[in-house]
Amino acid sequence: MTAGWAGRPLRLDEIVKSGLCIGCGLCQSVAGPERVVLVSTAEGRERPVARRPLDDATLRRINDVCPGVRVRGADRHRLATGTPVDGVWGPARRLVIAHAGDPEVRFRASSGGVLTALSEFLLAQGEVEFVVHVAALRARPLRSGRHVSVDRAGLLRAASSRYGPAAPLIDFLQIVARRRPFALVGKPCDISAVRSLARHEPGVDRYMRYALTMVCGGASELTKSTEVLAAFGVEESELTLLRYRGHGNPGATRVETAGGAVHELTYDEMWRDESTWRIQSRCKICPDAIGESADIVAADCWDGGGPQGEDAGFNAVLVRTGAGAALFDAAVAAGRLTLVRDITFRDMDRFQPHQVRKKRAVWARMSGIRATGGRAPSVRGLRIRRLALRTSPRLLLREAVQAGARMRAGRFVEAAPTAGAGETVAPAD
Repeated sequence: MTAGWAGRPLRLDEIVKSGLCIGCGLCQSVAGPERVVLVSTAEGRERPVARRPLDDATLRRINDVCPGVRVRGADRHRLATGTPVDGVWGPARRLVIAHAGDPEVRFRASSGGVLTALSEFLLAQGEVEFVVHVAALRARPLRSGRHVSVDRAGLLRAASSRYGPAAPLIDFLQIVARRRPFALVGKPCDISAVRSLARHEPGVDRYMRYALTMVCGGASELTKSTEVLAAFGVEESELTLLRYRGHGNPGATRVETAGGAVHELTYDEMWRDESTWRIQSRCKICPDAIGESADIVAADCWDGGGPQGEDAGFNAVLVRTGAGAALFDAAVAAGRLTLVRDITFRDMDRFQPHQVRKKRAVWARMSGIRATGGRAPSVRGLRIRRLALRTSPRLLLREAVQAGARMRAGRFVEAAPTAGAGETVAPAD
């Protein structure tokens, strides 16, 4: 089932109202900022507003690349022949535990620093001229935005996780138009979106040489972060640093102010109460939080899904594509990555049990939403129906009923912003 209505493409406000928008910003890049602008809403989200009605061709293009409307699995032509495909975890030529070879990168980055190390290696080797990723806004570190790094300093500035809303694709086509090789580090939905865009724009595959991602627990609204500041009695205008993780593994959430005050929360204090995470609606029905379209995926690798204390930092790594395998092997040979040991898909089940549960439940959740009049993404190549058929019918029914109840209660829908409502979203650089 597609997310469209009566054969026509969804308007931007319909995508937003249906709870399908994740705020990646690609629609602004496709339509151009003179026609679509991303704004920060009072609810702590980043959402598109059409400044004027969009023509049918533009809307169809947006619908085809929007990760809230359509999600596709890995392109087979990117995979080597014989690449194993797991029902839950998708294709992977190799699964390992690894970490950055550089101790500073490993310490400052989230987990083991694998994505930062790979990005730095690509720049040092001249494989790419820049890396597109997300960083805190320099003048407003509560907020995040698209950042372009050309050197180690830029990468290290953004080496730890950002949990609030961010729009890494806000000017993606304009970046492609530079006609320079680059790498993208983004959420799985960001990678899925640009892979879909590549079907329309040959320049994406020509110039985006690598797509790297993390296993994603969901994108929170900005209100999660503002609540942390409020608990410390800190105003956003006072803030000079908000670091969610890093400087250890998992590292503390750290707040610093212009007046010299410092506040910290442990990982457990920050994240133990799931009801305060404010995860966006689209994330709760995400069919691909594990980055099946990426070249390489990095993940936390704590047994049972959570840290038992601080450690030196490690990543589980899924090497998915032929390009990803060549990059990974070269980075290990150059000492940029340190290989610890090989692992299996079933090890990933232990490290990320919540991802296993979500992947098995998402088809039922989408069915419950549709049954109660809502919309859900069109999904291909991600095996979610096949996984559902192998899951307990009682569990599936419960997931569908609960999703339908949330839909009826209005928890999968949101108000669409209007032009002039909210601050315009801008890149971090």
